[in-house]
Parts: sequence; C-alpha cells; structure tokens
Amino acid sequence: MGKLQDELQKREPFACVEQEAILNLFRTSDRLHHRFARLFREYGLTPSQYNILRILRGEGKPLPCLEIAQRTITVVPGITGLIDRLENATPPLVSRQRSEEDRRIVNVSITQAGLDVLGRLDAPLLELHRKAMAHFSPEELAELIRLLEKTRQPCEQETI
Repeated sequence: MGKLQDELQKREPFACVEQEAILNLFRTSDRLHHRFARLFREYGLTPSQYNILRILRGEGKPLPCLEIAQRTITVVPGITGLIDRLENATPPLVSRQRSEEDRRIVNVSITQAGLDVLGRLDAPLLELHRKAMAHFSPEELAELIRLLEKTRQPCEQETI
C-alpha cells in the first residue's frame, strides 16, 4: 500500500497510477496552501489578496483588473470583490483610477500601506518557502519544477 493510500485509509488500490499521482498533487497542494494561508492571515491577508498585491508591486505601475486576474497563480473568479476588500481595508492597500484614455478601464495600484504589508511579510514568507523545501537538494528542486511544468502543459494547451 502506498503512503497516500495509507494516509487516506483507502482500502482498495487506486484505479490507476495517474489517479494516485493527481491525488498526491491535490493533497500536497492543500497542505502547502493551508500553511501559507495561515502566514498570510497573520498579516490580515488571504492568499488571493497577497497574490494581487504581489503582482502590483512587481509591475510597479497600475494595472487593469483583467490583467491582474490573468497573472494570478490560482484562478480568481471574484477579482472585483477581492480588489474591493483591499481598497476598503484600513488603511487601503490598493487604489483604483479610471483610465483617461478609455473610461471603461479601471486601473489598480498598490498603496504605500500595501507595500508596507508586503515588506513586513517578505522575510517570513521567504523563510516559509525555504522550510517547506529544505528537504530537497537543488537538483531535486530543479527536477520537481520541471515535472510540475510538464504536468501543467496539457491543461494550458487545453488538450485534456
């Protein structure tokens, strides 16, 4: 019996090795997501809110909402609501400005308060990244990255 089968207390073997691999990915993702979400909560953020702030800081200039949504790590169905919450935080972590060229476009920028939160979060987040992957060698990490990218290919090419 494999480790995941044992963890899940699954009596029957998985239907196929592909199923076991996918369920291992889901379980691993869930465990990591939970641990990172706990850290973000300490700073008053959700993982999705952190993701938006990270994108805005990295770009260094205002971005339209739809472009922010395209750049997120995980699919964010309610980007407008997330930006609302960041804008309504005390103090506001983002601000919105209507485009002068096209009034239909609303650009979002990170505020100084948003930059400050990310600045306080940077070191603990980097430490958590390192701790989560400390048991891997650099070569293993490179291989893991390669395999995960390969795993995503059919999804991104919409062949599944």
